[in-house]
Amino acid sequence: MREKLNVKENVIDGLLNYALYIILGVMILGVIIINPKFISIKNFTNILSQASTRAILAMGVAGLIVLQGTDLSAGRILGLTGIVSASLLQDINYASRMYPDLPQLPLIIPLLVAVGIGAIFALINGFGVAKLNLHAFIVTLGTQLIAYGVSLIYIDRPPLGAQPIAGLDDRYVSVVRGALKIGNVEIPYLIFYAAIIAAIMSFIWNKTKLGKNMFAIGGNPEAAEVSGVNITKNIMLIYLISGILYGIAGFLEVARIGSATSITGQNYELDAIAACVVGGVSFSGGVGTISGVLIGSILLQFINYGLNFIGVNPYLQIIIKGIIIIVAVSIDARKYVEKK
Repeated sequence: MREKLNVKENVIDGLLNYALYIILGVMILGVIIINPKFISIKNFTNILSQASTRAILAMGVAGLIVLQGTDLSAGRILGLTGIVSASLLQDINYASRMYPDLPQLPLIIPLLVAVGIGAIFALINGFGVAKLNLHAFIVTLGTQLIAYGVSLIYIDRPPLGAQPIAGLDDRYVSVVRGALKIGNVEIPYLIFYAAIIAAIMSFIWNKTKLGKNMFAIGGNPEAAEVSGVNITKNIMLIYLISGILYGIAGFLEVARIGSATSITGQNYELDAIAACVVGGVSFSGGVGTISGVLIGSILLQFINYGLNFIGVNPYLQIIIKGIIIIVAVSIDARKYVEKK
């Protein structure tokens, strides 16, 4: 009798622990049943392409969650870096250029500018958390507003006023939106960019001293400090990496969508946080994998793309996304309580 009860408890625990994946799987299956045309190579490559920039952003946020923190500024930093990148890479023949006298720049220069902007904001966040001992929620909420304000000031410039930054350089667009053709299948470059960054981040997390220190600090900061880990230095470095990834994501995202506005990047941080939690990065700290972040990003994009594909109301999609975040965090909290 006791064995039957134990088996029943294990089954219930398993269902609860994997409830979110079951729910997401059912939703994807529902989309396929409603419209079987959803199953196509073109749709899959579109989903992976759209998930790529979100995954890069999420990989930056993931390290901060491992440290028992978060980042509410990620989306707005991505937006600012994207706006600046677009303004520097408009076609020289475009009539409404932000900088009409600017010569055609090598692509690497705007990319480095974007990475630099992302790094500056991330270091401000890191300084607030590591040196001033402020909660990541508060610091990143502040820099979120700062980044948004800077974006509004930058994009609302006379004589053109606030308008989308469009007319992007063909070189820029082709490097981001191009694809490698293998047989009859076109694989977007964005997928390769995300895969390369994922490989680098996986190496940093699993094979470097910084990665080991990150998990040690996230798991037990007091024990990590006693063992000789420089808490401040390591937190600052993790934040710096996140800022670099935000800059890269912003540079790529604007070319992917074809223009930049003041709302570029809005709520992207919520998608990134959701992808991390769905992918198994724990808010209790010290737990997470890059592969999990990738899976979380792709799963959420499957849902977003699928719901759009079958014509679900966009407002309802926002509600569904909110429910997914609540369920994911609830499951994570439950696992943490069980360990305690």
